[in-house]
Amino acid sequence: MMPLIVFTGATSRTTRDRMPRGEAEHYRERAMELRVPGDAILVEPRAWNTGENIRFSRALLEERRAAVSCVLLVSKPYEERRAYATARKLWPEVEWVSTPTPMPLVDYIDSIGDARLVIDMLTGAQQRLMIYPQQGFMLEQHVPDDVAAAYERPCDAGFTSRLVTGPAERKRA
Repeated sequence: MMPLIVFTGATSRTTRDRMPRGEAEHYRERAMELRVPGDAILVEPRAWNTGENIRFSRALLEERRAAVSCVLLVSKPYEERRAYATARKLWPEVEWVSTPTPMPLVDYIDSIGDARLVIDMLTGAQQRLMIYPQQGFMLEQHVPDDVAAAYERPCDAGFTSRLVTGPAERKRA
């Protein structure tokens, strides 16, 4: 059986200008440019968050009756722990192998074009590692005390545009 690649994701605030047709579709197009066979690619274009990426991809694979025992999860380096913990929570029956897209921070900042936004995103990613387990979105991830303390510094400096701000999240984890 041929391995399948599932590209998942709609657009986001940071990708809508570069990927107006959705992240999944743009990744599919790039894979095709690299000569990945079209019948090895599935596209899930509706997901707006990591949980939906996993749930909708799983449903697509089940609809195709694809036997899945192991999944390679590719994400941004700063999202790797959360993506892995979310995938393990939502689809525990498969083996998850996680790898980040290799990219130095300076290159990522250049690709986004806004250093402040990147720091906001990193701060939001750390917050989610600390609050999402209690909300049932992902498995618990150990956050060392020094990392939790370091998280406060960008928050105090105003890098908060990507923090989850619902009533339960207003307090810092």
